[in-house]
Amino acid sequence: MNYKKQKETGGIIVAAGKTSKKSKSDPLLKIGSITVIKRIVLTFQRAGISPIVIVTGCAAEDIEYHLSDYGVIFLRNEEYEHSQMFDSAKIGFEFLKEKCDQVVFTPVNIPMFTPDTIVKMITSGESLIAPSYKGKAGHPLLIDNELLPSILSYDGSQGLRGAVQNLDIKRKLMEVEDEGIIHDTDDMDRLDALLKEHNEHIYHPFLRISIEKESMFFNSRTKLLLMLIKETHSVRNACRHIALSYSKAWSMLNKLEEELGYAVVERIHGGSNGGNTYLTKEGLEFLEKYLEFEHNVRKFAELEFKRLF
Repeated sequence: MNYKKQKETGGIIVAAGKTSKKSKSDPLLKIGSITVIKRIVLTFQRAGISPIVIVTGCAAEDIEYHLSDYGVIFLRNEEYEHSQMFDSAKIGFEFLKEKCDQVVFTPVNIPMFTPDTIVKMITSGESLIAPSYKGKAGHPLLIDNELLPSILSYDGSQGLRGAVQNLDIKRKLMEVEDEGIIHDTDDMDRLDALLKEHNEHIYHPFLRISIEKESMFFNSRTKLLLMLIKETHSVRNACRHIALSYSKAWSMLNKLEEELGYAVVERIHGGSNGGNTYLTKEGLEFLEKYLEFEHNVRKFAELEFKRLF
């Protein structure tokens, strides 16, 4: 299948609910040898979704540590103990509403839908669509970003379901041969039965791209750091989204500037919030060139992987 997407598609995984290690809804519960949340991240990545946002609450630090090397963005619902899943979903929608054309949303307890299903959805041209297996609707849900303001403004009692039903357009169902869309982690026996097939779907090359001289000075975490500084104008806020310490972030930035030989960020001091940090013109150009380079390398690697394997 061709994994080239027609629109820029972001992904949201809600993993904020209060749980425990013994709970079947635990994001760190394993199916096969990997956790349910890593399985969804790999599925999203296989389908070409970027950026991937994970909304955390309970066990946020454990989830962030677990996925720190997977190029995802973390948002926290600090009120997770007193809120619903829709409140966590809104955090993700708010963050992505101007960063991509459409959003694929799923709760963390439905981990076994396939990349093929996502690709079929994101290339459908529909504004609001969910997959269906033998007439039964499932997850994930695809939402055009033009619908997000209406969803974010919904304050009824029916959560995301109510917000979707309140829209001016009706959700469409897309029939797929993907049983994983309807099974959650309360049905572990069925998920285990789907494991071998799902592993075949997420069979893919995983590339770690870095730029080095005598040592590495730019990689996926540095990339995310620059992207989030561009978005938030704050190193401290950027750090919170990628589970990175403030001192480590500045160490990375200083190393980057030293190796490149020019300023990547501009620090503007003062003000009620203590000042802001921006990418310089040169820093922005470097980031844009790296993103193009990374895209081209991954595209080539994917084509070669399919050709050879």
